[in-house]
Amino acid sequence: MKREDIQMEVDRNFKAFQERLPDLVLREAGRFALMKSGECVDFFDTARDAQTAGRMLYQDGIFSVQAVNPEAVDLGWYSHALR
Repeated sequence: MKREDIQMEVDRNFKAFQERLPDLVLREAGRFALMKSGECVDFFDTARDAQTAGRMLYQDGIFSVQAVNPEAVDLGWYSHALR
């Protein structure tokens, strides 16, 4: 997979996450969202759990993990650092 493809997925997921953040903070604050194709697939208590689930679900490795906090933080390549 090309780095550009992964970055496009991360960017799309981050944009979608930012749009949903106010609602997500109310329901999932302090957790981690597993993101794929601009959708929140599931939420986990730790970034590692979200990363592990992403690897199991998506063999192509194209997904991202975002912390659900009141302020959106772009984790960029973080979700792929443990490969």
